[in-house]
Amino acid sequence: MADTFDLTVIGSGPGGYVAAIRAAQLGMKVAVVEKWPTFGGTCLNIGCIPSKALLHASELFEEAGHQFRQFGIDVTPQLNLKQMLQHKDDTVVANVGGIEFLFKKNKITTFRGSGSIPAAGKVLVTPDSGAPTTIESKNIIIATGSVPVSLPGITIDENKVVSSTGALAFQEVPKRLLVIGGGIIGLELGSVWGRLGAKIQVVEFLDRILPGLDSEAARQMQRSLQKQGMEFKLSTKVTAIEKQGDGSLRAKLEPAAGGEATWAEADAVLVAVGRKPFTDGLGLDGAGVALDERGRVRIDAQFKTNIPGIYAIGDVVAGPMLAHKAMDEGHAVAEIIAGQKPHINYGTIPSVMYTSPEVAWIGKSEDELKAAGIEYKTGKFPFTANGRAKAMLATQGYVKILADVTTDRVLGAQIISKNAGEMIHEIAVLMEFSGSAEDLGRITHAHPTLSEAVKEAALMCGDGAIHI
Repeated sequence: MADTFDLTVIGSGPGGYVAAIRAAQLGMKVAVVEKWPTFGGTCLNIGCIPSKALLHASELFEEAGHQFRQFGIDVTPQLNLKQMLQHKDDTVVANVGGIEFLFKKNKITTFRGSGSIPAAGKVLVTPDSGAPTTIESKNIIIATGSVPVSLPGITIDENKVVSSTGALAFQEVPKRLLVIGGGIIGLELGSVWGRLGAKIQVVEFLDRILPGLDSEAARQMQRSLQKQGMEFKLSTKVTAIEKQGDGSLRAKLEPAAGGEATWAEADAVLVAVGRKPFTDGLGLDGAGVALDERGRVRIDAQFKTNIPGIYAIGDVVAGPMLAHKAMDEGHAVAEIIAGQKPHINYGTIPSVMYTSPEVAWIGKSEDELKAAGIEYKTGKFPFTANGRAKAMLATQGYVKILADVTTDRVLGAQIISKNAGEMIHEIAVLMEFSGSAEDLGRITHAHPTLSEAVKEAALMCGDGAIHI
């Protein structure tokens, strides 16, 4: 006799586990199917969480070696990479254990194995060993996430040539690390190993780093990372990687537009050219679930696929591949299945790159506003004029607010700073309520804080800031 559930979620990443927990809170009988030994998906196991543990630890190591002396603290830091990696692993264990606790607390039934959909209303769970189990389910959510994109002719062995997964687990600091891809993943992980002593060279196919970020902010971030020792080769592609007799690597670089090839020497190569939806083994063809031209599951505004009772969220559908976007979709789809009417404003989802300094952005960039022909005004305030930033030796960067010329409504913003990822949220709240730059500028901000720069940037959209 098959088990019967109100909802079965395939995948326990940020979108999947939030959907499962919210559905259970709303009174549904819920099952989760997970093929990995631990819950949490890419984000908690080999993505967001472990990378932030290493980013934070490596930043402290860098500060101890270069900034502490200015604060009157004389130390000579020594890298204990084994302990740093242990901290990363302990962080992962704590977080994935938290998801397991929440599943038990909310009486969610878990199935270990690969999930597939033989037909609407059925989920087949195939474990690594033993007989498959069929789940009867009134509703199914596909929350299987994404996997790294590989390059033609380049084999990822997670030893010398690695994806983001292998780059979290180097047992020694590579002397020379070649990063293929100038996006968030490549720059974050490149900065980790750069702080620990690796020489970093980033190869990017486009003529700029961080596509999608405001172009001024992207240029500023490139300059900042270059000052930290990172080298960039833009408008360039990697077409081959050769292993040398001494264990090192040689990468063939060619101009993106065509031309003479050159070679770059490296001890390790990180392939970080993006991610793609993971739908392998789900049996979507047999179930009749439609995909789009990029292999993403097609959904409507209610996260419904073309097959009644089957939904999809997160990296496996269109939209930015962000854990918090998946979490909001998981929360919303559970409420939709329960008969409620939630709403997600995709125009106010922030993005963050956790380098040093961080860069956070939300809404429209200047490039997008210009392309759309929207008249806007800019308020920009540098952290060199912020008292708290001076005290923290954190004066790199700025806050930029973009507001509609006629209505003064805030349309977008970028922050480059220490803790930018924390500061972006007051702008998110303001934009969610259609607030104006004047509204933001009139809100009292505690002094002295980095966040005062947000207020001052908003004031620059009007009559001008006080401290510049």
